[in-house]
Amino acid sequence: MASRYHGAVAALATRHGKARAIAPAMAEALGLGIIVPAALDTDSLGTFTGEVPRPAPMRETARLKARMGMTAAGLPLGIASEGSFGPHPAIPFLAAAHELMIFIDDAGGFEIAEEQISAETNFAALEVTPDADLEGFLARAGFPSHALIFRSGGEIVKGIVSREHLDALLRRAEEPVRLETDMRAHLNPTRMAAIGKLARKLARRVATPCPACGRPGFGVVRAEPGLACEECGAPTGLVRQLVFGCQSCGHEEIRPRPDARQTATPAECPECNP
Repeated sequence: MASRYHGAVAALATRHGKARAIAPAMAEALGLGIIVPAALDTDSLGTFTGEVPRPAPMRETARLKARMGMTAAGLPLGIASEGSFGPHPAIPFLAAAHELMIFIDDAGGFEIAEEQISAETNFAALEVTPDADLEGFLARAGFPSHALIFRSGGEIVKGIVSREHLDALLRRAEEPVRLETDMRAHLNPTRMAAIGKLARKLARRVATPCPACGRPGFGVVRAEPGLACEECGAPTGLVRQLVFGCQSCGHEEIRPRPDARQTATPAECPECNP
């Protein structure tokens, strides 16, 4: 059965080329077209380099960004994404990428959001000192296919994609220098791939109607821990079951893990392996 959005068009608010990751997912799952309104200043809602702070939490900022595009295009449908980067919430010594994407349907009177946290990111920084491992950092950052940011004193240079440019900046620097990965999507293929993955996840959710009210957006709303240890039966921190829900009517259904796993091993149990 054709999606309710087949043949419709949504505004995508981006100045960093995200349409190439998001548009194919929306077309495949929903038959939904994408337009990117020209001259949108999405950087007014925050920059990774900190010159403009994010005005609100991720979801609210994504909502503001989507509505910016909807207003500019004069459309009732809008899409936007936001990302943040830092220590992994479960493994603090690893970097993590947190991506959130929102779909707004003003005609239907609802919004649907999906998010993901992944360790698949090149997010990193280096204080450039005489003993710093510059070459190792560049390799880990994926340079030059992934751009860098140069900071020295009050100077910020973004979008560095050649060794010649980087070396010229380092030679003339008089202040301490910090190099950072440029996390803007159009200059970071790893992040662009993550946005594409999240877009497919969001599109599938928008395509899934609620079994109770029929509105789009039925999907996972939370994962409940407590998978029992196969040895002692004690609950562990592993996911026991998933709760699917509707963001419109609140209907929920409990479903088993998609891998059908029913127990944890003693090695995963805090009682057996304290």
